[in-house]
Amino acid sequence: MIATLDNRSSLLPGRFGFLMGLYAENYHRLARLFAPHELTPGRYVSDVDDGLNVHLHLQERHPYTLELELTYDFVDAHTGQRAPSAQLRMYTDAHVAEALHCHPGRHLWQVLGPFPPAHTVLQHRLRMNGFLSRWLEYLGEQGHSIGTLERES
Repeated sequence: MIATLDNRSSLLPGRFGFLMGLYAENYHRLARLFAPHELTPGRYVSDVDDGLNVHLHLQERHPYTLELELTYDFVDAHTGQRAPSAQLRMYTDAHVAEALHCHPGRHLWQVLGPFPPAHTVLQHRLRMNGFLSRWLEYLGEQGHSIGTLERES
């Protein structure tokens, strides 16, 4: 028996489903790369002798979540903070990781303004988490790993 679909778009995930997939992909990339769930809170640096040290700051550890920042050693001329920078939250029970924001020292409401439309928030989250996915893939290709990660003194 052959079934036909009236709506071909039902085969493709919606934007929200795609975002949830990115969250899961980011969790697994981050877990394989730096295993933050095995680290104690503190600051770490990964150096693969390419002049682009990666800094991981595990800020808080809760029973089911980790709060961390991932950044390079570059300094943003406007803010004086390291850039690019991604503030991340890992949900260890659900196996998802989301980029909360990718602007040094700024929260989502500061970037998008107060009460942005839901579509704007979704689009922004898709861009941030797409960037995070590509960045984590790049870091792995450059040789960064739990083996190159050392606690800063």
